[in-house]
Amino acid sequence: MFDYITVGEITATFGVRGEVKVIPYTDFPERFEKTRKFFLNKDGLLREVWIERAAIREKDVILKIKGIDTPEEAAEYRRALLQIPPDEVWPLPPDSYYRFQIIGLTVTTADGVALGRVADILETGSNDVYVVRDNEKREYLIPALKDVIKDIDLEKGLMVIQPLPGLLEE
Repeated sequence: MFDYITVGEITATFGVRGEVKVIPYTDFPERFEKTRKFFLNKDGLLREVWIERAAIREKDVILKIKGIDTPEEAAEYRRALLQIPPDEVWPLPPDSYYRFQIIGLTVTTADGVALGRVADILETGSNDVYVVRDNEKREYLIPALKDVIKDIDLEKGLMVIQPLPGLLEE
């Protein structure tokens, strides 16, 4: 199955012309002004939609989606996800990765000890923390720091870490 990348979620209606409030799940909210075609995922059903206009605000984006013209029509899409195909993500700087690229990577130490797979990413404010789980449901919290993350190879699906002292102790 083709996996789409979520770039925003419709949270509410806005105004009387069928506009919607969107919480962006992207570091590039300006994409809503530049990209016109998205896929709307409502309860697992995908629908191609076209953006007529976008207004980026401090914490959200107001969108007018073609064909949604009343607050009642807009309300039907509350909690729907705005998605794009993976080949439409914007390029990142070197050594930066999208969340969807990190989740699922196999994690090993520099010594070759397998720890598990990245199951989640916690945003702590100062740095992200990768939640790594093994087959026995053990969980390791790996800080996303240059001193710890030694290599990420997306083609091999591998992350190599050099754990700080005490990081892997139970």
